[in-house]
Amino acid sequence: MKLFVGLGNPGQKYARNRHNIGFMAVDRIAEDHGFGPWKSKFQGEISEGRLGSEKTLLLKPQTFMNRSGQSVGEAMRFYKLESTDVVVFHDELDLAPGKVRVKVGGGHAGHNGLRSIHDHIGAAYDRVRLGIGHPGRKEMVSAYVLSDFAKSESDWLDDVLRGVSDGAPHLARDDGGKFMNAVALRTAPPRSSKTAAPKAETACKAPPKPPADERSAMQKLLDKFK
Repeated sequence: MKLFVGLGNPGQKYARNRHNIGFMAVDRIAEDHGFGPWKSKFQGEISEGRLGSEKTLLLKPQTFMNRSGQSVGEAMRFYKLESTDVVVFHDELDLAPGKVRVKVGGGHAGHNGLRSIHDHIGAAYDRVRLGIGHPGRKEMVSAYVLSDFAKSESDWLDDVLRGVSDGAPHLARDDGGKFMNAVALRTAPPRSSKTAAPKAETACKAPPKPPADERSAMQKLLDKFK
């Protein structure tokens, strides 16, 4: 069994925040793959279903971002899971908007949600880093992540969420490569190999030039009086 965790803050006020892209990702997975209704449990909201042949639990902690680990730890202990069975979807400042990366283990890089999860289950869990870009200055980060995605960002955001959902069954089977391929097909689809047919020529061709007259001047004069 896999535990897919989306990070975010509860409540309509935060629903479209950049910090809530993790919630958005698991919501899309639940919708696209026919998961059961969301229920309140483990200080969060859970939904059960299957991704391919893998039974999967989706979790959205309702403890607010800074205490996400409380909810994740409860769910993991209840189902007797290892930390390696956990995949966390979260916003990533150090990736450009629309970029997605899979990471196995490692540090929390100052992300408060990951820091809390580290404190409760350790560092040996997988992450799906969902790029939102950086505002440019450290003092602007808090306001930036707690602001809504702009309307102009809706296209790439939808592509990312659909790609994550497309690849979720591969992720449940621990195949990060195929997951990333599925994301890429949405976010950077290959160009068509077909080339445009050459346009038909519409301009009239100039008539061919007559051959050059190579007769001598004397021959031309004699031919004239024939």
